[in-house]
Amino acid sequence: MEGKEEDVRVGANKFSERQPIGTAAQGDDKDYKEPPPAPLFEPGELCSWSFYRAGIAEFIATFLFLYVSVLTVMGVVRADSKCSTVGIQGIAWAFGGMIFALVYCTAGISGGHINPAVTFGLFLARKLSLTRAVYYMVMQCLGAICGAGVVKGFEKGRYNSLGGGANVVNAGYTKGDGLGAEIVGTFVLVYTVFSATDAKRNARDSHVPILAPLPIGFAVFLVHLATIPITGTGINPARSLGAAIIYNKDHAWDDHWIFWVGPFIGAAPAALYHQVVIRAIPFKSK
Repeated sequence: MEGKEEDVRVGANKFSERQPIGTAAQGDDKDYKEPPPAPLFEPGELCSWSFYRAGIAEFIATFLFLYVSVLTVMGVVRADSKCSTVGIQGIAWAFGGMIFALVYCTAGISGGHINPAVTFGLFLARKLSLTRAVYYMVMQCLGAICGAGVVKGFEKGRYNSLGGGANVVNAGYTKGDGLGAEIVGTFVLVYTVFSATDAKRNARDSHVPILAPLPIGFAVFLVHLATIPITGTGINPARSLGAAIIYNKDHAWDDHWIFWVGPFIGAAPAALYHQVVIRAIPFKSK
């Protein structure tokens, strides 16, 4: 293990620039350095403390995310009148606000993914290795399960009767409606993540890295406003899995596939659009 800690910002790897890539490589006067694509497998990570520290950060962040957000959902559901609670807007603020706070806290340690769909999109864009992507997803799911479990501990007997914060396709909507809402919602989130962490923007505008958690959290807030009536808003497979496992009722599992397939489908075109259309990174200069 090296004496100094590795740079674990989103997209950073311990490799020198191998090959100029993208339109950014077409001039010698660029004011930033494009990170090289992450290798598919990076065995050296397994011997690095920062690798495990990053996974722990993802676990704790997802744990806290589920704890606060699902407790907010339960508080709204248990009330006889939504006017006496924070309502749907408050739920959206709880999810978006927690993402803003947690991304701010963990961005310099793990990249602040807190979502397997975000990790998947960044993996497709070669921002991190398969080793790290799988590790992050496992830790995110474990954190979500523990967070939802603590919520059940607080609610105790009323947890199941209040729905447990589990995602389901609501009455009046088809499974296709729910899948479409998850795809588009996740596209918005992942596209925002790519734009907020863009290396070129970070180099030219010094305020961008500091403000990055704000648009990401705000994107989560807006997507929740739009899709809570449809699916309760997943756009995060770990969040949906944690609530479903602790709630563990048949109707929650009936629609559960939507909250994995939708986010992963939505993340893929978001990564492709940003990398190929916005940045043209896959195209090497002559």
